[in-house]
Formats: sequence, C-alpha cells, structure tokens
Amino acid sequence: MDLRIVSLPPFRAASSGLVQDCDFSPEGALGKFNEYFSAITPSPRDGFMPRDFLCFDGESGGMVWLYALSEGMDAGGYEVVDCEGGCYVTYVYRDGDEETNGRRYQEAVAYIEASEVLELDVRPGHLSMGHIITPPEIIAAQGWAQMETFIPIKLKKERKECLD
Repeated sequence: MDLRIVSLPPFRAASSGLVQDCDFSPEGALGKFNEYFSAITPSPRDGFMPRDFLCFDGESGGMVWLYALSEGMDAGGYEVVDCEGGCYVTYVYRDGDEETNGRRYQEAVAYIEASEVLELDVRPGHLSMGHIITPPEIIAAQGWAQMETFIPIKLKKERKECLD
C-alpha cells in the first residue's frame, strides 16, 4: 500500500459546522458550503496547497467541511475555527469507491498500530479527513476524481521523550 506521511501547518478555516445529513445537493448545508468556497480563487501563492478538508466525526456520525483561509479571505458568514495542523498518514483512492477506501483505511490504521514510533491521534477537533486532489477540469474530462484521506498521527509518547 502506498502511504505518505505529511505535516500540515496550523491554520484558520471557515467551517460548515457539524452536518448530520451529509446532503451535498445545492440546497443542503454541505452543498451550500461547497458553493461558497468553490467561488473563491486563491492567490497564486496559496493555490498549490489543499484548502478544503471534509472531516468525519465518528462520535457524532456527522461531517464538518473546512476551508483554509488566508489573511483577508472572506469567511462567507461561516464560523471561523482554528485548526492545529499536525502529522497525517495519507493515501489516495477513487472518490466514491467506498470499498477501496474502507480497505485502505484499515490497512493504514494497521500500519500505524504496528509502528514503533507512530500512534493514532484522532480526538475532538483533530479528525480523519479527505480532500479531492484532482483539478476540476480533469474531473469534468474523465468523469471521476481522486480523494486523498488524511489520518491524524503523532509520535508515541515514549518515543517522543527519547527525542527530547
């Protein structure tokens, strides 16, 4: 399995708030949030990094969609939250292929649990999340997108103490 370990910096984000119905239609809360941030054109210096992250809150069973804001960006009336960033194990799959996503998620968690230096770091405000990495014009041309999943991790406490 191809896994990456990445680090995201702390950032401020507009938040859809917790959404239970996962309605991506134009009338639904997630559809409206998508419309808000899809209308934003980031400056060239900000255009290369992922800006939106769809987070699943396993405790509540709902979703929260975040859009990373740069200084001066309009939050569109949405709540602004502070995200602490951190380290993540990531993998890619075809968006909508939940069978592959589930299998790869379990493989990634098994990798983390077997690690001598890493452990899961899922907690309130620090959730697994996903981001569509395929440019919109490619999605339109081929009819599908790739999703990258981010699973929060940290160094094991005993390992961290050895490094201090």
